[in-house]
Amino acid sequence: MLKKKEKMSDKKKPDNVVFNTKSQQYDAALKPYATNVGAPAIQVTENITWKNKNVNKANKQLKAKYLELKAEYDKMIHELEYNNLVYNAKFNFQPILGEIYHLYKDKKGSPFLSIIAPNECNFDFIGSFYLTSEHMWKKVETTEHKVTIQ
Repeated sequence: MLKKKEKMSDKKKPDNVVFNTKSQQYDAALKPYATNVGAPAIQVTENITWKNKNVNKANKQLKAKYLELKAEYDKMIHELEYNNLVYNAKFNFQPILGEIYHLYKDKKGSPFLSIIAPNECNFDFIGSFYLTSEHMWKKVETTEHKVTIQ
């Protein structure tokens, strides 16, 4: 009887029988797909349109995030330039946090910081700046009754 089983496993199995040579068992019922001849054919679905649609969505999302980061970067560069401009200007006093100061150019073109408002003098006005609690200079827009920190 053992010889019959050995002879069966040694013989080549027919194509429509699913035999796993590693486990030495018939495992058609364990497969996630149909294995007999009468089973419906496996059709590969077309996913190119799905891929293209999602690639476009992902690209748009990444581009929007890039533009947000670029705008934030540009804003930081402007703040850095203003900060360097004011800190490199001449002034003979210690600025107070939370106060607004005005930046002018002297006759030689060098910047200097002053507490005198632009409407009270005839200096070459560059801009008004506010000293924050982090010791950063922020440019402000001043109108007659309104101050806007940028």
